[in-house]
Amino acid sequence: MDRAGSTFTVEARAKINLTLEILGKRADGYHELRSIMMPVSLTDTVSLTSTYAQVAMTVTVSPGVDLTKIGTVDRNLAVRAARLMQERYRVNAGARIHIHKRIPIGGGLGGGSADAAGVILGLDRLWNLERPRGELVALGGELGSDVPAMVYGGAVVMEGRGERVRGVFEEPPPAPCGGFWLVIANPGVMCPTPDVFKKWRAGLTANPLILHNMLSSIRTSDVSAAADALYNGLQPGVFDSYPEVAQTAAQLHGAGCLGVLLSGSGASVFGLARNEAHGQEISRRLGSGVWHVLVRTCPVV
Repeated sequence: MDRAGSTFTVEARAKINLTLEILGKRADGYHELRSIMMPVSLTDTVSLTSTYAQVAMTVTVSPGVDLTKIGTVDRNLAVRAARLMQERYRVNAGARIHIHKRIPIGGGLGGGSADAAGVILGLDRLWNLERPRGELVALGGELGSDVPAMVYGGAVVMEGRGERVRGVFEEPPPAPCGGFWLVIANPGVMCPTPDVFKKWRAGLTANPLILHNMLSSIRTSDVSAAADALYNGLQPGVFDSYPEVAQTAAQLHGAGCLGVLLSGSGASVFGLARNEAHGQEISRRLGSGVWHVLVRTCPVV
């Protein structure tokens, strides 16, 4: 185990859901989901320092991130991840966690889950645990639905309540996949995930073409096909309940995005661009009236 004072830093990537299907209700009260998730270049920086003491956390933020939404330290996923690893692996050391947040809080971009995944992967290295990745993925499932996919890393198909994860590429592709440029926008409201699912009244999704078409688009880097294949079963309910989110989506459409979709349960929405230059033009058209950022999906293999 590393001595106190050793440090490790992780860039915890935000995610987007290119598809999100609700397949049914589970016996445990959660919904059965199927989603294609991709990490993007918007990150929180998670810095970990091994200590002799207990787990502690500090946070700084970039403009556009509302620190008042972060909640109490004891309920923070990053802190819970560190304490879970201490308990599970009987680690005597503590950890000082510092997170610089750039990902909007409660925005459907998985910021808290990404931070927790960063802590799991970072402490595995910092504390010299060397646990198998599959074991760490399962550990993430004890914390939240998005954490396993973010521990797994890369573009994934997530199923169940999030505990079943597989890579988009079962075999290495014959050529590098370039990914997509997109603009993420956030209206500054929160859409609590439990509330969104309680208000969800749409029918169940069981159309294999939703999954197939998006997987094909990713594997061929065909952004136009991806724009046509975007799907989120939660979107109609969120747009009805949170008009600011629907208005933000309309702004992205008006700015020229190829396709626009709610990410996760919101409130962030994203719009696909043809390329970087098109994304920059979309960003210019949006102006300063709404928080937004131009990003690229991260390498998928």
